[in-house]
Amino acid sequence: MTDNSPKNTKLCPTCGTRVSEDATRCLVCGSELTSGISADVQEKAVRGSRMPKITMSLPAAIILLAIFLAIGAGLVFLALQEGEMIVEPTITPTITLTITASVTPTPVTPTTTATPQPSPTPLSYTVADGDTCLAIAARFEVSVNSIVLLNNLGAACTLFPGTQILIPQPTPTATSFPTATLSGADATKDACEKVFYTVEENDTLSSISQNYNVPMEAIIEWNGMVNNTVYAGLPLTIPLCERPATPGPSPTPTPPPPYPAPNLLLPPDGGVFTLGNETVTLQWSAVGTLNNNEAYRVIVEDITEGEGRRLVEEISSTTFSVPASFRAPGNIPHIYRWWITTVRQVGTDESGGIIWDSAGAESETRVFTWVGEMIEATPSP
Repeated sequence: MTDNSPKNTKLCPTCGTRVSEDATRCLVCGSELTSGISADVQEKAVRGSRMPKITMSLPAAIILLAIFLAIGAGLVFLALQEGEMIVEPTITPTITLTITASVTPTPVTPTTTATPQPSPTPLSYTVADGDTCLAIAARFEVSVNSIVLLNNLGAACTLFPGTQILIPQPTPTATSFPTATLSGADATKDACEKVFYTVEENDTLSSISQNYNVPMEAIIEWNGMVNNTVYAGLPLTIPLCERPATPGPSPTPTPPPPYPAPNLLLPPDGGVFTLGNETVTLQWSAVGTLNNNEAYRVIVEDITEGEGRRLVEEISSTTFSVPASFRAPGNIPHIYRWWITTVRQVGTDESGGIIWDSAGAESETRVFTWVGEMIEATPSP
């Protein structure tokens, strides 16, 4: 094969293409070619400088790599230690809330507070000039007789200024609660006189109606019954106020139950009344609606003279005035005891007087002191 390429050539300094020696422009990149420069010089001009070569044995390279790794590990460790010293985690305590269940208050039924009882220890009092037993008894709301008995003063109750005497404590009296006022049908129903009856063997509603002279319809209505059937042990309320105007003959009815004891109101136990009191008014609470043949019995006794002077009267009201004629004459205070009970008329005697029988329990007893004339102070010896 014949080589037709020219022997004398040169290299393009721009792209390194070999061109003929006499060429003025590169056929590849179009760069201008400098004439007169040899191909060797141009070839040297095109070549760049080489990086220096470092030759190292394998053991040295391994040792150097181990050194670099150790330095890197140390730097990482120091960075971690420095981070722990600067940034310290803050421990936030966790607050645990304890939920306490709220207790719903239970309504409390109001209770009646009892009046505290006074100390039974007597009080000590120094008699002043002009003091009398009656004045001292009125001041401390006790009876003259209680002072006389406690200090052994005698019936005249002689006192001397500067003398120490003992004053007994008065007995507290419970205050009665006002009676609730009813209205309308409730008041009418409450005012009706009633008898409570328990059905016995062989009883019928008709026989009970005839026995009490009360219509069967009234008994059925008052007891909420749906028919006239009754049985032994059935409790019934018999409204005596439903009796017809003209009662017919009937068998002897079962007597009504006894009344409770009346509650005494005035005067308080140990009350003192002087010459200015013409009468002493006694008052008590009603035990219910009394029948026409029933009444309250009032008993008043002068216990200073024993049981010789006694006043007994039957009345239908709940107040009674002790007349001035029952006041003891003289200047010595007298102590009176009184109580109330209910009675029922059961017949008449030969002279036409009413025969009374007990219809309920007796009340408690109370005392009051009543003087006929003012007591003059005894002069000092």
